[in-house]
Amino acid sequence: MEPRVTKSDKSGSIEDGFETGSGAPRTAERTLEEAIGAQIRQHRKRLDITGGELATAAGLSTGMLSKIENGQISPSLSTLQSLARALNQPLSTFFTPYEERHDCSFVKAGRGVNIERRGTKAGHHYQLLGHSLGKDIVVEPFLIQLSEEARPYTSFQHAGVELIYMLAGKVLYRHADRSYLLEPGDTLFFDAAAPHGPEELTELPMTYLSIIIYPND
Repeated sequence: MEPRVTKSDKSGSIEDGFETGSGAPRTAERTLEEAIGAQIRQHRKRLDITGGELATAAGLSTGMLSKIENGQISPSLSTLQSLARALNQPLSTFFTPYEERHDCSFVKAGRGVNIERRGTKAGHHYQLLGHSLGKDIVVEPFLIQLSEEARPYTSFQHAGVELIYMLAGKVLYRHADRSYLLEPGDTLFFDAAAPHGPEELTELPMTYLSIIIYPND
């Protein structure tokens, strides 16, 4: 169960709630008006024009545009059309971020996609457990199984970071110039740019979860 904590709301009062242990910032829920206003301001700044210049081009007062950009009022469709023309953008652009999907990937046990990667020929079998959901980063979660025929392979090297969580078996896992004995329940988190991989296969077969994260260039 997630730990129970107290937190302050926007008015400064304390209320009971539940939080995860993550340090990731909370995502603020935007109203439709705030999402539209943020898009209008973003496109205006991309064109490097002032609020007054955009207001004049759209036939609005500067005060009205300021309220729209700050999500304080709900503009009519005719007003949004005028702003879209002034910004040379389709009207739908203003609504796109509000309607973005927040995807979720679900894979039933044993239904992961088998992937051919370096090390496959050394008896390392990969199942991809989900697809990347981020725009700026790629996340690859793998279930890796090493069979009785597996051989050591310490030459993996790629961009990003990797987390290994040991599920079954035992392995002496090498990263750069150090080696770590991994047993069920152990975790190794490392910079994947350095050479790494199983150095001694102590107990086979073995299974571990590998999560690789790298920039989406």
